[in-house]
Amino acid sequence: MRAHSLSSLPPVVSLRLCSTFVGIVVAASLLAALAIPAHAASAGNATDSEMAEAPHVDLMSDSVVLLHGLGRSSWSMWIMQRRLERAGLRVVNIGYPSRTMRIDALATYVAQQMEDASVPPTGRLHFVTHSMGGIVARAVIAKARPENLGRVVMLSPPNNGSEIVDRFSGNWLFRSVMGPAAVDLGTATHSAPRRLGPADFELGVIMGTRSLNPIGSMMLDGPDDGTVSVASAKLDGMSGFLLVSASHTFIMASGDVAQHALYFLRHGRFRQI
Repeated sequence: MRAHSLSSLPPVVSLRLCSTFVGIVVAASLLAALAIPAHAASAGNATDSEMAEAPHVDLMSDSVVLLHGLGRSSWSMWIMQRRLERAGLRVVNIGYPSRTMRIDALATYVAQQMEDASVPPTGRLHFVTHSMGGIVARAVIAKARPENLGRVVMLSPPNNGSEIVDRFSGNWLFRSVMGPAAVDLGTATHSAPRRLGPADFELGVIMGTRSLNPIGSMMLDGPDDGTVSVASAKLDGMSGFLLVSASHTFIMASGDVAQHALYFLRHGRFRQI
C-alpha cells in the first residue's frame, strides 16, 4: 500500500487532522497539569504552626466552603483545608462532578451539597476556590446567595474566560475530554464567566505567575500561570488582587498562599508585600 503524505491529502481533511492533533496535545497537556497531586507541591514558607499562632478570634464562628477546579477533586484542596481548620475555621470541602455538568448545573449541585453539609447559620460563610471553582462560586452566589455570605478568595480563576477554550471549544476531542463546563469557560459575552457580571461581594483574587504548561502559555496573552492569564483572573468589583510566584497546578498547596487567603478572610484586603 502506498503511503500518503499530509500534503497529498485534500485541504479539508488535512485541516481536520491538524486540528484533531492539536486538540489531543492541548487536552493531554491540560489534563497532565490537572492530574498532578497537590500534596506533591512545595508547601511554601508559612508553616502550619505559624498559621495557628496568628490571632483568629474573628473567624472562630465562621465557616468556609472550598471548591476545587476542573478535573480535580476535593483532595486537591486538602492542604488548604488543614491550614484553614488550624486557623479556627469550620471547613466544608466540597467535591463536585466538574467534567459532567455545565456551570449552571454545577452551581445547583454545589448549593445542594452546602445545604446537605448543614453549614451553621451563625457566623459568616466564606469561599476559597481554585480555578473553575471560582466561576462555580460566582454562579452559586448569583443563584442562591447565602444570607450570611462573608468574603471570597479565588486562586487563579478564569474570571473573564479562557483563551484556550476559545481556540479549542469546537474540537470534538477537547469537548469530550474536558467536558461541558470547560466549554462554558470561553471569553465571549455569552460565556458563563462573562454572564455572571462583576463581583457584588468582597472578593480577593490570588494569581500565580509561574507556568508548568508551556503549550498553554503559548496561547495566552501576557503573564500567566500556564492555564489562566493574569488579565483573565481580574474581575470588576474585586476588593484585592495579588500576584504570587506559583503555578496553576500547585497554587492551592502553597503555605504563603494560604496565609494570604486567611489574611483576606480576616481583613477584606491583602497584606502589602
